[in-house]
Amino acid sequence: MKLSINEGMKMNTIYTTFFLVAFFVSGCNNNDIDPPPPDVGFIEESNVETLPFEVLLETVQRTTFGYFWEFAEPNSGLARERSQADGIGGEAPNIVTIGGSGFGISCFPAAVERGWISREDAIQRLDKILTFLENAEKYHGTFSHWYYGDSGITRPFSDLDDGGDIVETAFLIQGLLINRQYFSASDAVEAGIRDRITAIWEAVEWDFFERGQNVLTWHWSPENEFAIDLKIQGWNEALIVYVLAASSPTHGIAKTVYDNGYARNGDFVNGNTYVGTQLPLGEPFGGPLFFAHYSFIGLDPTNLSDQYANYYEQNRAHSLINYEYCKNNPNDYRGYSEESWGLTASDNYQGYSAHSPTNDLGVITPTAALSSFPFTPVESTRALEHFYYDKNDELWGPYGFYDAFSEEFNWVADGYLAIDQGPIIAMIENYRTQLLWNLFMQDTDIQNGLNLLEFNY
Repeated sequence: MKLSINEGMKMNTIYTTFFLVAFFVSGCNNNDIDPPPPDVGFIEESNVETLPFEVLLETVQRTTFGYFWEFAEPNSGLARERSQADGIGGEAPNIVTIGGSGFGISCFPAAVERGWISREDAIQRLDKILTFLENAEKYHGTFSHWYYGDSGITRPFSDLDDGGDIVETAFLIQGLLINRQYFSASDAVEAGIRDRITAIWEAVEWDFFERGQNVLTWHWSPENEFAIDLKIQGWNEALIVYVLAASSPTHGIAKTVYDNGYARNGDFVNGNTYVGTQLPLGEPFGGPLFFAHYSFIGLDPTNLSDQYANYYEQNRAHSLINYEYCKNNPNDYRGYSEESWGLTASDNYQGYSAHSPTNDLGVITPTAALSSFPFTPVESTRALEHFYYDKNDELWGPYGFYDAFSEEFNWVADGYLAIDQGPIIAMIENYRTQLLWNLFMQDTDIQNGLNLLEFNY
């Protein structure tokens, strides 16, 4: 079957390249939280107590949640971009991430339900977070990628990216709306939380980023305006941007913007088979696995479909292709197997990259397999047990699994990234209880947007 996917490949390459630029610029020197020994020596098996499966899942979720709770930046309550103190030119302890924070905030209801924190604690933290967001610099209602946590002033992500980032804003709004649905009590405190979230949500001018072009543009700043001119076109992690834009009761977009812009009038369809699995959408082999995670923290793909794809089938196919590729290990890297798999954007021994079957650098990133639990539970279970039991001494730290590792290059990351930590908690919860999916999908604004886009759900 011959399909036109060249344009999609080019757009996704441009999109992913821009997404990663600032990580290279920021510096990935790592020396802060509980680093592994300088000369990492992988061992076959660690002497770790075997836990009941549900206890193991809970242990991983709860420990990882600590990154967003204990390690949060104290003034804002938001998540630090990364844990390494000398990262981002030594500014890392004071730089908070909007998208990564959105993923962490999404998990507050799970933390309350599971007893990791109290409902009162969650409300207090939300109050701090909302106060920061209300006073932070904003751009037509959108937030920048990074802020200084002590001031709410934008910390530029790159030379031209010093203003609003509609993709990062979408990840934040996804998390806030999950909490708006969860904190549903009629008392003044919870009603106040809901009202404040609504005000932030309704202030986002999604339509401003359309520019009359039937496609959304990623960035705008007062100085550079739309100079970056990066169109948000799929398949990638940004489906949630168009769903939220269509759902907005104040600054909504039409279905034509989704069809012409994100779906490229169907030109993001793939349909080819890779390592035994047909891929409905996207680039060859699916790209980095975060495409299957970021939009689906709240957006439930289980029965989600439109004229282009069934989105559970898309995400399962993408995850299986990633798994089978690692199992087959065409580059013969040490450490790849049916138990050790998962290629996505993360730190690596050279800096940072969007790892995928077409950009395989010999690096396994735990969030890739673990955040795919709803789509590949058997394969993800193998990976979880391998990471936790066999490689615990090298991979497990104070906030869960370190960001990535490479047996080929005898390297383990010595820290964490918020944008990799959050999906682990959220997607394991969606696998276990569908809590975050249920909350988000019950939101009437979201239902209106999905109906407008003619999704079945």
